[in-house]
Amino acid sequence: MATLKLAVPDLISNSYFPVAASVALGFFREQGFDAAIELIFPVSKAYEALRDGAVDFVGGSAHSALAAFPEWQGVKLLCAQAQGMYWFLVMRADIAAPRGDLACVKGRNIGAAPWVEMGLRRLLIEGGIDLARDKVTIAPVPGTAGEPTVNFGLAAAKALEDGRIDGFWANGMGTEVAVRRGVGTVVLDVRRGDGPQGCFDYTLASLATTDRLIADHPDQAEAAIRAVCATQRALKQNPDRATEAGAMLFPPSEAALIADLIRRDLPYYDPAIPERAVSGMNAFARDIGILKGDPAYRDVVATQFSGCWVN
Repeated sequence: MATLKLAVPDLISNSYFPVAASVALGFFREQGFDAAIELIFPVSKAYEALRDGAVDFVGGSAHSALAAFPEWQGVKLLCAQAQGMYWFLVMRADIAAPRGDLACVKGRNIGAAPWVEMGLRRLLIEGGIDLARDKVTIAPVPGTAGEPTVNFGLAAAKALEDGRIDGFWANGMGTEVAVRRGVGTVVLDVRRGDGPQGCFDYTLASLATTDRLIADHPDQAEAAIRAVCATQRALKQNPDRATEAGAMLFPPSEAALIADLIRRDLPYYDPAIPERAVSGMNAFARDIGILKGDPAYRDVVATQFSGCWVN
């Protein structure tokens, strides 16, 4: 039985949980393949590993494939892990920033991972913030650079608690930890309507592979999609299975939180990748300078497998 390698850029997280849980809960094995999850941070390094053949799939932010595959050459998105841009803007609780108030970032130091930070930068600009004029610093959380196995959301929550940053742009697990500890307040939750118009479609959590693997092993690509879709269905039917998977993937404290986070994410568990989402993502990518052309939907998405998007 072949063993497939899947990279994620943040493991102790809800963001890429459908991919991680598909391995932990045995859904890859049901498709006839052993599979292993590897944490490779930041997401650009995960896609470089995909390009170089070190891993077979990446479960990460879709737009970040452009870090290793310029103009979408050589890579395809297979399915969505969930819909919409999924990071949260969290500020120190003592700042007392109102929900949706972008002005709270002025003069502040915001922690964000490489390539993840692009969404925040564009969102703030669209919302009328001039990063230079308003003295907004967006940079990696201290201590995370050059650490390929860092779990960024948890690192961001700890840095916020320690007063090393004023806010962070990171996943739901880091957000939950910061809020429960009383050190952070949610300012933006894009999936649930916060932020400027159109920012929902800046990116999404996807499963991606190379054109090479699709050509040589289409059965592996199809199996990966079916495994992720089966995981989404299982979690919809019984969200407590997230705790079962979390116990195999996370430390006990985060494993105890994951089912609540997944319950919130379930409305966005749709494996389809809409043409609207690709159009919005490519417009975002052009706006921030990581894409020059206007690739067609079929140049970004492995449309031959769309029949597997059953949930």
